[in-house]
Amino acid sequence: MKMIAVGDNVTDCYLDEKVFYPGGNAVNVAVGCKRDGFDEVAYIGVFGSDVNADHLKWALGREGIVFERSRTVLAPSGQPGVKLVDGDRVFVSGPKNTAQHILRLRLTPADLEYIAGFDVCHTSCFSNIEPELPVMQKTCDISFDFSEYRDSAYLGRVCPYIRFAFFSGSDMEREDIERLMDECHALGTEIVGVTLGKRGSLFSRRGERFEQGIVETEVVDTMGAGDSFIAGFLTEFTRSGDMRTALRYAAGVSAETCRCHGGFGYPHPFAG
Repeated sequence: MKMIAVGDNVTDCYLDEKVFYPGGNAVNVAVGCKRDGFDEVAYIGVFGSDVNADHLKWALGREGIVFERSRTVLAPSGQPGVKLVDGDRVFVSGPKNTAQHILRLRLTPADLEYIAGFDVCHTSCFSNIEPELPVMQKTCDISFDFSEYRDSAYLGRVCPYIRFAFFSGSDMEREDIERLMDECHALGTEIVGVTLGKRGSLFSRRGERFEQGIVETEVVDTMGAGDSFIAGFLTEFTRSGDMRTALRYAAGVSAETCRCHGGFGYPHPFAG
């Protein structure tokens, strides 16, 4: 099994502890997929040129993630501020002059040929990758994290080109979730999932609904829990093709992530 993540990378800066952790949706999902059982995992993104980027690359190397096709730009890495409130991560706005603020990833024919060698490609609404989706779709199955982006115009730009859609929906009622799923299916997306915080998750495959509860755990830090859920689901679904097995596995690895600080560890001190 082979997967590739294309898109965002950041270093999450924990303001009270004065440390940063490697992160970003695409990076977190890549690391999760490698830990969960994908044989080969790669990443393509835009790195900054600072010590944060150096540490992020080092961590990816430690995890066995190949990133040789990524770009580097002379700019700071993304550095969102983070505060923990009873174990729940709360983001604080960071600088707007970072690598991904000033440069959008554009895929070359060589990139697309490379991506075609993987079973699934994951990306997200944080990656500014939407213009590339029509050509990416021709290479392999695409997984996309919408976070809380749910408006119809945005769905229309993304859903026709992806197989897997993931949403954060702890604020949503069942009726609204059902409507969102049906809209995504009508646009061409096969599998739609909405994570609901303490209420678990609700998924739909071609209209068939699947519910999954949470796995109880000690919550130290929720950073990356949703990304771990995505990684766990993609890994087990690629392995078994079974929705219920994949959802149970995803809930378990998501709970495990909540027991640790950062998206996947590797703290580094920062000045500020």
